[in-house]
Amino acid sequence: MRRTLPLLTLITVAAAACDSLFTSAPEDADVFDAPIPGLTDAEMEVFLAGDAAFEEPFSATTGLGPIFNDVACAACHSGDGRGRTSNALTRFSRGTDPARDIGGPQLQDRAINGAVPEQLPPGVDVSVRLPPPVFGVGLIEAIPVASILANVDSLDADADGISGRPSWVSAAEFVPADEVGGGAGPQLGRFSRKAQVSSVLQQTVEAYQQDMGITTDFLPVENINPQSGAATLARDRAPDPEVTASTVRAVVDYVRMLAPPAPGEATPVRTRGSDLFDQVGCDRCHVRQFRTGPSRIAALADQDVVLYSDLLLHDMGDALADNRPDGDANGREWRTTPLWGLRLAREFLNGDLFLLHDGRATTIAEAIAFHGGEAAQVRAAFDALSADDRAALIDFVASR
Repeated sequence: MRRTLPLLTLITVAAAACDSLFTSAPEDADVFDAPIPGLTDAEMEVFLAGDAAFEEPFSATTGLGPIFNDVACAACHSGDGRGRTSNALTRFSRGTDPARDIGGPQLQDRAINGAVPEQLPPGVDVSVRLPPPVFGVGLIEAIPVASILANVDSLDADADGISGRPSWVSAAEFVPADEVGGGAGPQLGRFSRKAQVSSVLQQTVEAYQQDMGITTDFLPVENINPQSGAATLARDRAPDPEVTASTVRAVVDYVRMLAPPAPGEATPVRTRGSDLFDQVGCDRCHVRQFRTGPSRIAALADQDVVLYSDLLLHDMGDALADNRPDGDANGREWRTTPLWGLRLAREFLNGDLFLLHDGRATTIAEAIAFHGGEAAQVRAAFDALSADDRAALIDFVASR
């Protein structure tokens, strides 16, 4: 969301008499679009430019479409946080085949005037995906690979039923080797619901093309509906690429420099809930904290990352299975979702809360109830708690 510079010429005498008439701006800890502390003036300029581009709504004259899902980055990510079920995206494929010949891997259900939106082909594997929050991705990117791999237990050597594994993927060709997650060879997936994306640049560029139908210097070719082909493509008359590399880079750095909101204040109930979080085993996947390594953005280097995720893939059981492979993940696996920002989620969703990959759960208790597979023992331990202890644990999670 766009941030404005304060006006320094207000008449302070009048302001003192009118304090009660105005609502104060929220603290940076209470929003999803605050910059990380410690940015240089030059970095702050890039942050503001990327913020403006993130919010920019596209139209047919500026390159929207020909097929698309929404008109701006900010339209999917409410306040730079999570999306709603009303703007969820539909991913589809034929097994491991992304089905590009029939419109995969993502359904574009809207189109500019005269173009034809896609319809879901029959007989494909389908997965509905809620847009995830974009804050904190720079911190996630700066976590050393070795730190993430330290939590891998692919063969469940400790016999706790949990066998998180890394997602090894190939970066898109346009991602250079000097980008985290870029270059030849297997790269560690950290981003998206199944950790199928290894770099912030790739996530951003593909969102421009797939979500908004916007071409860039990195992907200058329009995304078209194979069912209508050239007829649909002809409706998009904006010259390609529609967004420059410098704008893409500004958006990438903007999301890199977004700070996660602070957790809520500690209370006796939350302290008990925190202890119970570890006692029942939630922390085995929702790892509380990492620390970043070096970063070209100094403010991201050597920082604690309190995200409550191991960033690994886990089999979550039948109830959450979408039966659709994506990247290195199979149809039952999901990357552990970070819990940070839950404290404020309802404020940016008009009082609603949508959890899990498709938003089917509207409370934390419902989300826990859907946990199966590797999380079945942890869910059972949660269910065995007293009502007061369950409430304390939920209050702790809701305060993150």
